[in-house]
Amino acid sequence: MNEQQKKAAQSLAGGDFIRSVIAELRRVTWPTRDEWISATILTVALVVSIGLYTFVLDQLFGWLFTVIHPATPGLTQ
Repeated sequence: MNEQQKKAAQSLAGGDFIRSVIAELRRVTWPTRDEWISATILTVALVVSIGLYTFVLDQLFGWLFTVIHPATPGLTQ
């Protein structure tokens, strides 16, 4: 197979790929507007709640560390 034939075969394969992608996208069941909105609200709520949970734990462990290991006056870091 010469170079020109290889390029033609690759071009054809690329075209087949694009056609198969378009055909696959037509078979996708896309979410309705209500499903999309509820999924977005759920995602934002979960991100905020996990962020708050992490913040609270960070504050708790920071306070606990200062109770267990208080700073010694006169020592510089």
